[in-house]
Amino acid sequence: MLKTTRTLLASAVLGATLFGAMQGASAAVTAAPGQIKIGMEITYPPFESYDGDKVVGSDPELAEALAKHLEVKADFVNTKFSGLILGLNAGHFDAVISGMYITPERTAQALAIPYAQTGAAIMVPADGTLRPEKPEDLCGLKVGLEQGTTWVSKFAELSKSYCEPNGKGAISVSEYPSAPEVTQALLSKNVQAQVEISGAARMIAERSKGRVVVSSKELIYKQTLGMYVKKGNQGLYDALKVALQKTKDSGEFAAILNKYALEDASAE
Repeated sequence: MLKTTRTLLASAVLGATLFGAMQGASAAVTAAPGQIKIGMEITYPPFESYDGDKVVGSDPELAEALAKHLEVKADFVNTKFSGLILGLNAGHFDAVISGMYITPERTAQALAIPYAQTGAAIMVPADGTLRPEKPEDLCGLKVGLEQGTTWVSKFAELSKSYCEPNGKGAISVSEYPSAPEVTQALLSKNVQAQVEISGAARMIAERSKGRVVVSSKELIYKQTLGMYVKKGNQGLYDALKVALQKTKDSGEFAAILNKYALEDASAE
């Protein structure tokens, strides 16, 4: 994550020239001078959401820190998640930073820079005695999940491969339309534990006024988050890696990770 020159930043971020022409790759970007456009779906707290007119969350904070080190201003372009890579490659924005996992399908379409790891957390009522710390501790329990999460299949597999063969009882999963509805089911004792993305779990626990606690000690079912740049835009790719390293050197990155219950991807 190295390489810093004023020329590199100007060509990659401000779009004033073509960087890496000797390699035959265009690094021209779409942003106006002094600006970098970041694509994100601004409806997914704690990664990104609106607070009035302001975009808040881990990704906007990281994007603004990167932009500061690039000496430009971050401009956020709200785009449906399914259209982010398409929009990137169509030139609607310069980079994507939107709680997006790194997958083979995505790296086939764009350049990825891993920056953080996220995962699930387990929550339980504060007034109970259960304190499950890892997925295996959920054997024999009723677990509430938001509909459509990947954890449904993971718990089904865990039940089949570990819980039942060891006489611990299957994990009984109940799905609800939204995370607040899962929390209400937890407080109403309809489920014994709730599993949610770690950053959101911390927010839920804080807003519950002490009625819900996060019992897991580490992230479970980890996934690596990446920022994406259009293939061929090697200049911006390199510049963002430099800027990311600068946020680490300054302590800004560690503060963001701690605030939003994330881990540094480079630790893996």
